[in-house]
Order: sequence, then structure tokens, then C-alpha cells
Amino acid sequence: MKELLKGKNILIMGVRNKWSIAWGIAKSSAANGANLIFTYQSDREEKDVADLAASLGSSSIYKCDISSDEEIDTLFDNLKKNHGIVHGLVHSIAHANTEDIRNNFINTSREGFLHALDVSAYSLVAVSRRAAEVMTEGGSILTLTYMGSEKVFPGYNVMGVAKAALEACVRYLAYDLGPANIRVNAISAGAIKTLSSKAIKGFGNILEISQERSPLRRTVEQDELGDAAIFLLSDLSRAITGEIMFVDCGYNIMGI
Repeated sequence: MKELLKGKNILIMGVRNKWSIAWGIAKSSAANGANLIFTYQSDREEKDVADLAASLGSSSIYKCDISSDEEIDTLFDNLKKNHGIVHGLVHSIAHANTEDIRNNFINTSREGFLHALDVSAYSLVAVSRRAAEVMTEGGSILTLTYMGSEKVFPGYNVMGVAKAALEACVRYLAYDLGPANIRVNAISAGAIKTLSSKAIKGFGNILEISQERSPLRRTVEQDELGDAAIFLLSDLSRAITGEIMFVDCGYNIMGI
């Protein structure tokens, strides 16, 4: 594979373990020559993220709770001081309270709704605002979404609403940041086993149906999501912004 990201500083936000989609993107980025920078959410995740980063030759890890504007400011101040410039940012962060995923959507609490929207959608706005300051040569911002933003997947509930908001944020951010030659896109990933997917009631059924009905008769794999991300992070996609790109073995085109 060509080193499409050679010499590029790529910030990866959202790696939790080796099953994370963000980890698949990190591996593909490393294979394409990127200089990787990682964030971790809390102290309990520091060692795991540090070990994964080290396995790809990176020691650049920073703490950032994306619900805190102060920590976001500290992160980007450190990036500017230690790295000077960022060329790409991967936002793979989402969260909803367990009770708001497990219960019917109509029972979503006000607090739970606000939490899901804050962490899963507004965080992209918050980090993009600061990222623009260190993307002085232009760049690419990439986030992760799911088709539950467009269609009802029982059990996805408030996260589907949060992903719909996230996709709207992608379009508005693409417009605002376009003059700075910063592109903003999202990958709508097909059903894939991650730690987060375990929280979705009936996820096994979603996985099985996706495999049976997608045109390719299978579900997407981690490295395939990683390779699609490379396209959107690299100059190959230099004329693409504000888009939601499905990487789901074609499942999204099916009516039944």
C-alpha cells in the first residue's frame, strides 16, 4: 500500500481497545506512514491506549475528556506546542447512558438525551473549532456514524438521534471550514462487533441480518473501515467534504 499519509500528523480520538473502529483506522494510518497522536478519555484508559499506541511506534498520547472545554483547550495547546500542526483528526466518540439505550426511546430521560447529544455530536463541533487552529495547511476531519441516524433500528434509540445530529454537524462544519481547506466527512460503518455494540439490545440480530441481506453477503471488517478512512484522510479525497460515506458491504441500499 502507498504511504498516503507519510509525514502527516493524525490525531485519533476514541481508541478504547483493539476492537475499536478507531483502532482499525489507527493501524491503517500507521501503515500509510502517518505520525499518530492518541487521546484517552480517563485515567483508567491511559495504560491500554498507551500500550496500543506503542505497538504502532507512537508515544504521543494525551488525556482529553471531550465533555470538558478546558481539557479540549489543554489538548490543542499541547498539540500546537509539541507537534506544531495537525493534518487529520479522527473523531470516534459516542456515548449514551445504558438505561437510555435499553429502554424504549419514548422513555429517554431529558438528562440522558442531553448527555448523548453532547458527547456524540457536540463534541465534534468543540474539537473541530480548536483543530482548525492547528490545521494551518488545511486538513481532514473524520467522524463515525451509523445508519440508525436514518432508519429505525430497535435498540439503538437515543443514539440514532445523536448520530442524526452528528451528520448534520458534519455538513455545517464542512461549510464553515471549507475556506480554510479543511474537509469534514463521516463514515457510516456497517454493523461490527465492538465494545460499544454490546450495549445495543438485539445487536446480534442486526449483525445476522446485515450478513444475510447485504449485497456482499457479509459484514464489514475493521481493516476495511480503516482503509476507507485513509481515503478520506488523504489527498485522494481532496474534493470531497460534507459527505456521509457508507462502508457497510452495501447494506444501506437494501429495501428489505
